Amino acid sequence: MNKFSTIIGIFLIIFTASCEGPEGPPGFDGFDGLDGLDGQDGIQGQVVEVDGVNFDYDADGNIFSTLVTFSDVTDFEVFESDAVLVYRFDGTIDLADGSTADAWSQIPQSFFLPEGTIQYVMAHTFVDLELFIDGNFDLSAIDTAFTDNQSFRIVFVPSVFANGSKMDTSNVANVMAALGIKESDVKKIKMD
Repeated sequence: MNKFSTIIGIFLIIFTASCEGPEGPPGFDGFDGLDGLDGQDGIQGQVVEVDGVNFDYDADGNIFSTLVTFSDVTDFEVFESDAVLVYRFDGTIDLADGSTADAWSQIPQSFFLPEGTIQYVMAHTFVDLELFIDGNFDLSAIDTAFTDNQSFRIVFVPSVFANGSKMDTSNVANVMAALGIKESDVKKIKMD
């Protein structure tokens, strides 16, 4: 009886495992991906350098601001979930080998002046970026070196990469290296 139960059990397992239903409907074709970060298709970080940025003063809010619309400076879609990092050009520094390098500071960036403190800050959507100069004193008379002809680097980090990465965002060179972006890949735009 024991052998008979074992044989029936094996037969039921084989019969059940070999059952197959009708084939399901075919799937949809996916989007063609780009060779992106770390070999992942479809993930592409971008860096845009915007030169000639001038801030406008708002006396009611005692704040300087300027708006950068992404469609004016990019040729790719920015998603709401993407991270947007901004760096302000501080000038060039002399290196030990006699060459120079550009110095970039991440926003927010503070300056301590005799009158008080000012700070570059920003707010963004997936459509645009607003840069502000805020302060704790009357800003109407600050030096135009802070408000006129400024340069900024805007780094668009895909959410998939930003969520899984431990990159140091305080340095634009580190971010560009992590995204696989070379200096020659930076799109440079002059504001009118």
